[in-house]
Amino acid sequence: MTEKIFVHKFKDLRLEGAAIINGFPTGGLVSTIAANYLIGALKLDQIGAIDSEAFPPVSMIYANKPKFPARIYAGEESKIVVFLSEFTPFPSLARPIAELMFSWAREHGCSRIIAPEVIGVEEETRSSLEVYGVGSTDNTREVMKKLGIKRLVRGMITGISGVLLNEGRRIGFDVYSLVAAVKPEVSDARAAAKIIEVIGRLTPTIKIDVEPLYEEAEKIEKFIKRLREQAKAATEPATLSEMYR
Repeated sequence: MTEKIFVHKFKDLRLEGAAIINGFPTGGLVSTIAANYLIGALKLDQIGAIDSEAFPPVSMIYANKPKFPARIYAGEESKIVVFLSEFTPFPSLARPIAELMFSWAREHGCSRIIAPEVIGVEEETRSSLEVYGVGSTDNTREVMKKLGIKRLVRGMITGISGVLLNEGRRIGFDVYSLVAAVKPEVSDARAAAKIIEVIGRLTPTIKIDVEPLYEEAEKIEKFIKRLREQAKAATEPATLSEMYR
């Protein structure tokens, strides 16, 4: 049975030609940290919420205001849209969420989707942190070549980002997956900062200073981890002993 996922619209903006950032995490925290930082740095407005019975029954509280666990932020001037979630969706939700993202992109005239991801690398690898790109179309691959973004020649991209790449190829929609290849000692926040630098090269409508993200990497990562743990706990049934503690 396909899970129903829908959008609550809060505000209308003109977003023709905008880039959508996938902030739904698969494994690590890179996509969520990158999405959160972009929202703050670009002062994006919340224009909608994404909801489903399959999502955790939680309310994220920011500045004393309740927020849905999955939300949409955007800016008319920056031409950036961010789909943000602090929780990792169940694998069964990957396709419905990706389909919703494509549908939303077509409805609002958005031109491309950018999906941050992370993969681990062996200790003998020369660089401790490198960003590689994978594109769904000839156009995306040509753009990355011109910008000097290294190609991910072999590997596997899972979850929503994997579905976005496959469907983007099938329907001819531009999808970029930016993959941070990192050694174990590199924090997700630092990997996210490196990916944001590459997003800036792909998106000339924005200018972002990532230095604060590098400086606050450990603090930001701990905060996001705590939110994810709380959201995960809300999806797990409690035992009798836990319920009466």
